[in-house]
Amino acid sequence: MTLSDLCNHITTTEKLLLPPEHRLGSRLVCPEYSKSAHEVKTYPLPPSERIFALCWNIGSANAAEPEQTSSALRTTLCPAPEHFCYQLHFASGEKTQLHTHDYIELAYVVEGEFRQRILGRDIVFSKGDLCLIDKNCLHQDYLLKKPAIVLFLGIANDIFSEIMDETVATQKIISFLQSALLKQKDLQQYLHFRPNADAAPAEELEQCLCLLLDELYQGRIGSHYICKGLLLRIFRIISTKYDFSLSKEQRKTMNWIVFEEISDYIKRHYATVTIQELVREFHFQEDYFNRIIKNKTGLTYSDYVQQIRLEHAEHMLISSTRSVEEITELVGYHNKGYFYKIFKEKFGTTPSKYRKKG
Repeated sequence: MTLSDLCNHITTTEKLLLPPEHRLGSRLVCPEYSKSAHEVKTYPLPPSERIFALCWNIGSANAAEPEQTSSALRTTLCPAPEHFCYQLHFASGEKTQLHTHDYIELAYVVEGEFRQRILGRDIVFSKGDLCLIDKNCLHQDYLLKKPAIVLFLGIANDIFSEIMDETVATQKIISFLQSALLKQKDLQQYLHFRPNADAAPAEELEQCLCLLLDELYQGRIGSHYICKGLLLRIFRIISTKYDFSLSKEQRKTMNWIVFEEISDYIKRHYATVTIQELVREFHFQEDYFNRIIKNKTGLTYSDYVQQIRLEHAEHMLISSTRSVEEITELVGYHNKGYFYKIFKEKFGTTPSKYRKKG
């Protein structure tokens, strides 16, 4: 069963259909009732349930009359004590009430297109796109006539932190997510993800999402552990095989965070680091490292690494009794003559004389 099939199944085959006035209805989809007010949606499940899925299946209210203006949205929430479905009839172009969450939301477009108004800006998400929205981000959803299936995952803040701490994502996205979505509580953020040129990531991601939705829907023994594992895989796929777009301000933040991560990595591995190693670790192209280091320090990648190595050599000359030959090797140089040359260029004297002066 595909993800689309599963979403269709859980939203159209349930015998328990909630009445239109049911109090849970506005929790699942709340049409706009005020242009100025906004709601804060709290986490809807007990503390023991740290992940939930909300599935929207949008289609014509009457399949035999595709030109009609009235459409229907069928939706369900899982896990739930009893499987159910709720149906809302709406006029195409309606919006949901402006709202925020007190948890992290990840939305995936399974079929069709999905349109949201986020921080006053209209964003269109196509099939296969994802949107990750933080806790403070004001947004609302458009209810449109075109058929679409959207899967929302609600992720409690503690489980999201645990997933980021597992380092399943590349360091660049971990850093940005932790900064933008967790630490800067007053900064409203969202990230729009698109699959990169390869078609395979979408298939891999949908398989994991399908397994996760099935686990949440069935609620079998051990489901909590399986769901966390699947969420780990999902974020790993997103972080390595999807691209995300940034606003100008987000890009500035991102560049500083990525530079700090790259710089910390170089400082930890200064004696052996290569630019190919950085490519494998951070998933950027080689010229990116030269550009970002030059932008932040005024130095090329090679000059920056050399500066760090020489600073460590200087420290060891003053604070240890190691020989100059040993220090040369420890800071990553295997040619003593070359080390003497660049050391003298920086400090104006040879390593031996520098040690005596120090």
